[in-house]
Amino acid sequence: MTQNIDYDLVIIGGGPSGLTAGLYAARAKLNVILIEKMAPGGQILATDWIENYPGFPEGLTGCDLAQKMAEQAKRFGLNIECGDVTSLDLSQPVKKIKFCDRVISTHAIIIATGASPQKLNVPGEDANLGKGVSFCATCDGPFFRDKVVAAVGGGDSAVQESLFLTKFAKKVYLIHRRNKLRATQILQERAFANDKIEFVWDSVVTGIDGLFGVEKISVKNGKTGESGEIAVDGCFIWIGIRPNAEFTGDAVKKNDAGFILVDSNMETSVPGVFAVGDVRDTPLRQVATAVGDSAIAAISSNHYIENLKK
Repeated sequence: MTQNIDYDLVIIGGGPSGLTAGLYAARAKLNVILIEKMAPGGQILATDWIENYPGFPEGLTGCDLAQKMAEQAKRFGLNIECGDVTSLDLSQPVKKIKFCDRVISTHAIIIATGASPQKLNVPGEDANLGKGVSFCATCDGPFFRDKVVAAVGGGDSAVQESLFLTKFAKKVYLIHRRNKLRATQILQERAFANDKIEFVWDSVVTGIDGLFGVEKISVKNGKTGESGEIAVDGCFIWIGIRPNAEFTGDAVKKNDAGFILVDSNMETSVPGVFAVGDVRDTPLRQVATAVGDSAIAAISSNHYIENLKK
């Protein structure tokens, strides 16, 4: 192709998946840039402690892991810039990435913008994030060994994760706004049979309190109007998750929940456009899986670019 372009590859998103893709692409000597609208690291910046990522037997903070990943990628020449992508034009082989004030062109794109958990939007939720408020039992469950926790939600994720929490916590209050669960029958049966789980029906959490972390939650019954408090050491929230993919519009195929569909090479429905990590349709959302996705996508994008230039 003779048309001038700005980059071989543009990575959108600077969490673990984006930084890993950037590391692989920079080592491959691609003309690559990573665009992140906030600070590199993504959601792990709000993670107090990570102890299930290989290579760090003592564990480390989310901030430390993000910093190490960014430093490693930069050491190989990855350029990281701050920017907020507003839309994509994928109608031509040369892709256009649009910002409020500029447009850049590229042969290939890796979308690594992650997903955001739905919040309760109640007092104390943000203040206690990483201090007892969590959206991931796999990540944080072991920190609540022999403690009492609350779990909010009634779908598959809420019930499955609550069951996982019972491996560590001595008691799990499962709080649901309805009087029956939405989870699949087999998960319901397992939850009802688990004596560590106590159900709080027809109720919503109205507040999360604590001086140095979560100590109690406020709960209101939607049918009776009665309010009360439950003493807990943590509050896990599973009321939904949304992909950070609004800027892609209808440019790539997604599932019904809006997560981007990819093949085994992490390529989307548009050749040369890849998606990795939490933004894609995936059965597990962990740092380790995001890193694996990105290694595949970076190598796949490199092959795509090489074939294009031939």
